[in-house]
This record gives sequence, structure tokens and C-alpha cells, in this order.
Amino acid sequence: MNAVLDLSQFRRHGGRIHAAEALFPGAPRPWLDLSTGINPRSYPAPSPKREAFSRLPEPEAILELEAAAAAVFGAKPQQVSATPGTDAALRLLPRLLGARSAAIAQRTYGGHREAWRAAGAEIRPEDAAADAWVIVNPNNPDGRLAAPEALIASAKRRWVIVDEAFVDAQPAASVASHAHGRLVVLRSFGKFYGLPGVRLGFVVAEPSLAQEVRRAFGDWPVAAEALLAGRAAYADAAWRTRTQIRLVRDRRRLDRLLDGAGLKVVGGTDLFRLVQAKDAEAVFLRLASAGVLCRPFDEPGLLRFGLPYTRADWERLAAALCKGLP
Repeated sequence: MNAVLDLSQFRRHGGRIHAAEALFPGAPRPWLDLSTGINPRSYPAPSPKREAFSRLPEPEAILELEAAAAAVFGAKPQQVSATPGTDAALRLLPRLLGARSAAIAQRTYGGHREAWRAAGAEIRPEDAAADAWVIVNPNNPDGRLAAPEALIASAKRRWVIVDEAFVDAQPAASVASHAHGRLVVLRSFGKFYGLPGVRLGFVVAEPSLAQEVRRAFGDWPVAAEALLAGRAAYADAAWRTRTQIRLVRDRRRLDRLLDGAGLKVVGGTDLFRLVQAKDAEAVFLRLASAGVLCRPFDEPGLLRFGLPYTRADWERLAAALCKGLP
């Protein structure tokens, strides 16, 4: 394998299968994509009827979606605003809040830094004084958790934006029920429910700010598929509980597999694992040559793995990890 291949596009974020196919044309198909932290077992969302695509979503349906999400988040419906994905919401917030500086960790989801820079804010280290503190909790990619008490206390003196994209797998860490004043929470639908393509997210905030978000996205912030999937999924407590239990089991299985291949697990959540390897790029290339895509990083020695789904997926990952090992 040519070690001078440009891997920068894979370091930006996961899910670049077309790019992987172009760079590794000899790899087996279909690819096993473990480069994201998305639940591989999607929620069995109902399909919209044909007429749902031939008319605009009704305002009442959007309100019902927000109420269903609020019940799961522990918030009031007027605090919850549906958005076309969390990424769209986090890029809007810097312009709505008007903070001139933001404290953001170096190792976290890069979209936050991009959003605040684009709004003209000064980016400062996570532990520095700033008008806003932006934190992914649990953090991506290392799974680090901040205590809810620390987040709530910090919001008494500045804006605190908490991205809870992966918190559905460990809901006790959420501060969405405390989202008022200057504490703002972002929630993602696609990751835990395994449906990122429906592009659904939420801003949880004090009612006046939630209303500003609604106005910014207009009368039809989400599409018919998102409305139907979200309302069904958030009402399905049994599926949510079963999935949380299964994710723990699968995460432990993945830890054993990675450890057995000589990859040291150094963090993550129940949806993904971060490992340290002596030659992470060589591991990435070896896996890619076998049609298995994981996530590399600019920081040397780190790789992130999502969860396999089927028995064949687990066996394929095990075989690819062992390939080339002494």
C-alpha cells in the first residue's frame, strides 16, 4: 500500500465511502464503514405515505415532534426547536448569541471551531476565559464527560453550549432538563437512532432563544421523513432501553477485539471507541485495503472505530485486524 496517500479527507470526519473507493479501488466491496459513531442498527422508522411528499409539513406535526422529543430530553416543549440536523444548528448559534470569544477544546468535533470562526469569534483554549464555552459531552472522539454541575454552574456567568450528540447512549449525563438562561443544549437524532440521513436535530434552550431558532429556520425546518421517524422513535421507550443495553454489550465486545489486535482503547462511548496504535496510519491503510474504513486523526497514533452490525461484519473486522500481525 502506498503510504503517501492523502488521508486528510478522512481525518475531517467519517463516512467518506466514495473517497475510500477512489483511493483503494482494489478493496473488497461493499465497504464496512466503521468510521462514524452512528448506531449500525437503525430504528425501524415508518415510511411516509406518498401524499406526505406532495404537501408541506403541517405546523401541528412539527409541534408534536418537538413535544415528543422534549418528553425524552426532560424539557418543556416550548424549550425545544427542531432543526435540519445538529450541524446546521451549531453553525447558526454563534450568530444568534453574538459572543465575541469561545472556549473550545482542541480535541473535539471540528465543526464547532469552524462555526465560531465564521461568525468572527476568537477561539480560545477550553480552560480559558471566554464569552462562550462550547463543549461536546460526551466528547467526540475520546468520550470525556464533564460533570453536569460544572456545566450548569458555568452558565451562570457565560453562554454554555453543550453538544449532546452521543448522550442518548448514557442519558444520565444530559443537562437538557436544565437548559434555560445561558445554558443551551444541542441534541442529535441520527446517531443513536441510526438514521443520520433524515437530518434531524434539536436546540434545547430557554423559550425565547428556542423561538429565535424557529424563526431562523422558517416554517418548515424538517422534512416529512424526519417528522415521522422522530415522532415514532421518541415515543418508543422500549426500543430505546433495549438499544442502550445492546450498545453496552457490543462496545465491550469491540473492546476485546481491538485489545486482542494490539490496539489500546483510550476512550470513547458506547457508540464508538478511540484507540492508540504505534503506527496508526499503517493500521488504517491495512484495514482500508480489506474494505474496512475507520477514522484517522491529525493527532498521531489515534484511530476511531464504530460498532459492527452483523456477525459477518464482526468476523470481517476481526480478520482485517489480524491481517499482517505477527
